[in-house]
Amino acid sequence: MTDPMTTRRLYGRRQGHKLRLGQADLVERLLPDISVPEEGPLDAVTLFAKDCPLEVEIGFGAGEHLAGQAMARRETGFIGCEPFLNGVVGALNHVRDESLDNVRLHMGDALDVLERLPDASLSRVYLLHPDPWRKARHAKRRMVNHGPLDLIAAKLKLGAEFRLGTDDPTYCRWAMMVLGQRRDFVWRAQDAADFLTRPDDWPETRYERKARRQGREVWYFRFLRV
Repeated sequence: MTDPMTTRRLYGRRQGHKLRLGQADLVERLLPDISVPEEGPLDAVTLFAKDCPLEVEIGFGAGEHLAGQAMARRETGFIGCEPFLNGVVGALNHVRDESLDNVRLHMGDALDVLERLPDASLSRVYLLHPDPWRKARHAKRRMVNHGPLDLIAAKLKLGAEFRLGTDDPTYCRWAMMVLGQRRDFVWRAQDAADFLTRPDDWPETRYERKARRQGREVWYFRFLRV
């Protein structure tokens, strides 16, 4: 059941610094070719013209993790959702430089894409370093709330994985509390090393590097859909 306290994500500016000429050209030429269609049902055939495993990254930042996963498993289709134009430009650079034909991008709310995918169609969903919305009155804006988690759970296959990464202690505690209330996700951790050490198949992001430079811990959560 959707949590009545959960709202759609609210974002600030869609664009930071002004795009350089080459970046603007990427947005004009490449983005239309790999954008998720704005309307209609979505599936692997619609997006990639073939039946293949599907994974979604919610808020991919500058696209390092998304590109790393796509390079490692080119037989899998990856859908990256990011509301900020400068982040999309970062992902476009990776797509161009690594010739990634297994990536599709949505510049907007990930929930809009998830809603249009078939139930039990995703092999993984990633949520890495989301906005923590630290103030208590903003807690309903966090992606880790029962409303979005209901949707993520519906779209994941049984035995599929939901990955969450954060360096924010408030978000860490919140995620453990909210996900601990659910019966459709099981935390895979067996000991502290399981969530304090980045798995080998988890490409590092600039947010992680920045957090460590500033002396902050990073937590890596892996939940199975059951």
